[in-house]
Amino acid sequence: MKGSYDYYKVLGFNRKFKITERRPPPDVIEAFSLCTNRESEMSPDQFRRFLIEFQGEDEVAIDDAKLKMDQVLLHFRPNFTRCSFTVDDFFKYLFLDDLNGPITSQVHHDMTAPLQHYFIYTGHNSYLTGNQLNSDCSDVPIIKALRRGVRVIELDLWPNSSKDGIHVLHGRTMTTPVDLYKCLKSIHEHAFVSSPYPVIITLEDHLTPDLQAKVAEMVTEIFGDVLYCPEAGDNDEFLSPDALKHRIILSTKQPKEYLESKQDSSSSEEDLLVVGKATPSDIKNRTAADEASSRFLVVDSEDESDEEAEDDEDVENKKSGQKAVLEYKQLIGIHAIKAKNGLKKALMVGSGRGKRLSLSEQTLERAASLYGTDLVRFTQKNILRVFPKGTRVTSTNFRPLEAWMHGAQMVAFNMQVKVYMGDGWRMDFSQTHFDAFSPPDFYTKMYMVGVPTDDTKKKTRIIKDDWIPIWDEEFTFPLTVPELALLKIVVRDYNISEKDDFGGQTCLPVSEIETGIRTVPLHNKKGKKFEHVKLLMRFHFE
Repeated sequence: MKGSYDYYKVLGFNRKFKITERRPPPDVIEAFSLCTNRESEMSPDQFRRFLIEFQGEDEVAIDDAKLKMDQVLLHFRPNFTRCSFTVDDFFKYLFLDDLNGPITSQVHHDMTAPLQHYFIYTGHNSYLTGNQLNSDCSDVPIIKALRRGVRVIELDLWPNSSKDGIHVLHGRTMTTPVDLYKCLKSIHEHAFVSSPYPVIITLEDHLTPDLQAKVAEMVTEIFGDVLYCPEAGDNDEFLSPDALKHRIILSTKQPKEYLESKQDSSSSEEDLLVVGKATPSDIKNRTAADEASSRFLVVDSEDESDEEAEDDEDVENKKSGQKAVLEYKQLIGIHAIKAKNGLKKALMVGSGRGKRLSLSEQTLERAASLYGTDLVRFTQKNILRVFPKGTRVTSTNFRPLEAWMHGAQMVAFNMQVKVYMGDGWRMDFSQTHFDAFSPPDFYTKMYMVGVPTDDTKKKTRIIKDDWIPIWDEEFTFPLTVPELALLKIVVRDYNISEKDDFGGQTCLPVSEIETGIRTVPLHNKKGKKFEHVKLLMRFHFE
């Protein structure tokens, strides 16, 4: 690195720019010196002191500190004979995001509370490869979502053209369909690759009872005992994420035929539901008693005068249809409801098992404005899902903060952010990607996104003609609701005459950020992490 140059050709002349050597910032040198008592090498015990005093890590054993040092030294000096860091080794360690990232990959929250107490990483129209109007439907986006850690997958179910099979597609658009069976198989294979916590499949069901029976058959065959089915006598509250590890849950509205029969029948609700324990393994082997129970669910004929004249085939078809409806219903782990009878009524918290209510982002804004207290009360027992408005045809996301605000615990504090430097663009971008005739002019912009009082943005100065910008600037963000705050970081290359070039981004939940000097990996516009582009930053909370 030292003494090397970049050459840019300008109108027949060569312009020469010296590449800045990547050196540790003063704060890094000072931390090394303090922990080593001004010695030239850092021992495992001194490194442990750094992790505890500077990085805020609790209960670090000496063996853990030594193991981490061994990993770094094996990477940079495979033939090392002594477990100790020079200041250069120490600086290299700080730039390793797998060992010193801003957010821990370990689960550290209590995961034993009921499911509705957690924010859930949710997908919308998870099967679309592109926009909402004419893109292809596929299982590939579903697989990618699950591998990113998404825990809620949405599938829109429609009959195929011959009405004997089930397609997944965005209804009443020109999107090309994908087969439901293929989607379910992919979910089963990839559900728990990145996380052991439950996967919820929300079904937008536009099917007839016979096709619902096919869905019941498919999910029973594919998921088996992995499928969670509530049992009679279960507690009204949802189970915890911990109790639902490695389980798949179906969430959809109860079948229309079941609801109609439930309203019309003179039998009590208990009579309608006395069907024994329903698990995926016994749905196919229903007993005579089960079949007898299903007869309570017969839907009234539209023409009662002809009821006695029905032939045997019609009667058998009806019985079969009711049985299919019951089987489908018993596989629904979370019942979905819609605000068809008014928003305020939908938000009333009744007795019985918790439910899932879906609202559009516009309806959510109206609910928050008119019925904020009811909304908070509803989410204490039930699950609220908010989906993007229909005009977002390019699959853009909406700001979720309004939804998150109605159910968060709040503690105020200040967050200091210091941006030291950045590196890696030389390896991940071509020499002329940002500027044809000179190195880039990088600056970093930080957006604090949260409740309105916390929204703010800050910006570093522009470092001209340098692939390794050193800003060494400090910023403070006062926060009133840190649990809902997100720190968005964007690096751009400044251009005088045109739009600034994108150089990377990331978004960090403030409540999850580790204190101390951390390396922050940046991502491209699609969210894929760059191989080398990183910032070195320090985080402190007071």
